[in-house]
Parts: sequence; structure tokens; C-alpha cells
Amino acid sequence: MEWLTLIRGRRSVRAFRPDPLTREQIELLLEAARWAPSPHGRQPWRFVVLTTPEAKLRLANAMGAEWRRQLALDGQDAATIDLRFRKSHERITGAPVVIVPCLYLADLDVYPDAERQDAEHIMAIQSLGCAVQNLLLAAYAQGFDGGWMCAPLFCQATVRAALGLADDLAPHALIPLGYPARDPVRRPRRSLDELVVHWE
Repeated sequence: MEWLTLIRGRRSVRAFRPDPLTREQIELLLEAARWAPSPHGRQPWRFVVLTTPEAKLRLANAMGAEWRRQLALDGQDAATIDLRFRKSHERITGAPVVIVPCLYLADLDVYPDAERQDAEHIMAIQSLGCAVQNLLLAAYAQGFDGGWMCAPLFCQATVRAALGLADDLAPHALIPLGYPARDPVRRPRRSLDELVVHWE
């Protein structure tokens, strides 16, 4: 697939058919992700792959309980909370595969000053985003789709506990993957005139 067609064609899907993905398809995504740029070539990311209904349900239930609590703190009414919980729960449990990208900082450089250490951390997060983008593009190139859910950022300890992850893994996203049940609504993109703020 021509590269710009691939980039423009990728979309965020929220509902999937039950058709499974093969291990080879999933490994190809992870292979694409591991070639993303990273600070000092350290690849400060690790991936959790969920394919069993039990694992996805356990994660969805654990996160859902925390999300209900947070939505209540935001002052949302019970009906809205129930609806948002159900949709989020279905996105996780209804996807054939869910990948959880985690930030892993143990191999990064250590600096004596907070400013450079903060920059090192930001570089790691940026590279995690590059790895996820590679993964999503590889999915679309194979004929299926994914989405990007940032919910783990709001409940990292909950995700770690539900999946039995080590403390040095910081879950940053959920990537549900599969064949789309329907075409998603595409959001418009800003023009280059809006996005390029300086050029000389």
C-alpha cells in the first residue's frame, strides 16, 4: 500500500467483529512497533497482549469500577455513567485482541538534575507514541483496524493489579484490534495552514 494512502486510511474503530486474529498477524504488529525511534535506541516500551475473554473481562471490570468512581467525582449522573461504562466495557471485551503498551524507564539515562531527567522521561513517552502509531499502521496495512484508548493513564495501579504486571511497567493505553463491525465516522483534519505556525 502506498505510504500516504496507508496513513490517510487508518481510522479509529470502536466496534469489532468477533473474527479472531492469528498470532502471526499480532506478531507483525509488534515487530512494526519495535522499529519505532526511541531515545538512545533503548526502546522504553513493553507490550501486554490480551486474547482470552477472561483476561479482557478481568481488565474491563477492574478499570470500569475505577472509571465509575472518577465519573461520579466529575458530577456525571448515574444514567450517563452507566452508558459510558457499557460502551467502554464493550470496546475492551468485544475486541479480538487488546494490546496494552507500557512505558518502561529502567534502561534510560539517569541525570543528576531534574530538568534533564524530565526531558528523558518525555522522550520515552514520545517514543511510546511512535511505537503505537507503527502498530496501528501495520494493523491497517493487514486489513484490520484498531483504536487508541488512553484510560490506563488514569488508573495505572488498577491495570497493573488486574494483569499482574511489575511495578516498573506504566500502562499508557489500550489498543483494541480486530475487523471493524462498521465503518467509523471520520473526524476532519485541520489544514496545514492552521498546523504550521512557523516556516522560514
